[in-house]
Amino acid sequence: MKTPILSPSLLAADFYHLEKDIAKIKAEGAPFIHIDIMDGAFVPQISFGEPVVKSLRSRTDLIFDVHLMTEKPENHIEAFAKSGADYITFHVESTVHIDRVISAIHALGKKAGIAIVPTTPVSALKEILPLVDLVLVMTVNPGFGGQKLLPYCLDKVRELIALKQKNGCQYLVSVDGGVNEKTLPDVLAAGTEVVVSGSAFFNDTLGWKNLVH
Repeated sequence: MKTPILSPSLLAADFYHLEKDIAKIKAEGAPFIHIDIMDGAFVPQISFGEPVVKSLRSRTDLIFDVHLMTEKPENHIEAFAKSGADYITFHVESTVHIDRVISAIHALGKKAGIAIVPTTPVSALKEILPLVDLVLVMTVNPGFGGQKLLPYCLDKVRELIALKQKNGCQYLVSVDGGVNEKTLPDVLAAGTEVVVSGSAFFNDTLGWKNLVH
């Protein structure tokens, strides 16, 4: 297995010192930034929009994985593509026209990710796995930080890795939710390729270097 990728979640950063926290991400060797976009409908909370992403884009060359936790993600793709997203990840539960959304993301020159909440099975992705660049397995119910990782979700990671190897697909398998020093070993053992971490990363309690390096 290749060395996993660390993707700190901007939602857990200090919004008063975003530039400082982005510098910390780069200093820690994390190549990705995970940016949660929440609309108050698909999930209860509201986060931030494309002006924030655009502003951050001008300050860093890190890879932006913009995670659309929104209803009708097709309405937001072009704006976030223009604001500087590298990956645009949306939820299979959020739109009927999944294939169309993936095609629209690729047409804008961006990589397409698909996300699933804990109760959505991998079988819901069967037809589209060859089309996407990243699959995000939510290991908590989306919308709130500080939740405990749901262990059964790691079975989906193992299933996605097995399908990837069997079918010759190229997507990355990512995990988001409840990743900390206690759960990180199991997350990595399941085969996770992109690890999203918020509070544990910014509080220096993830233990990433001890396990990965």
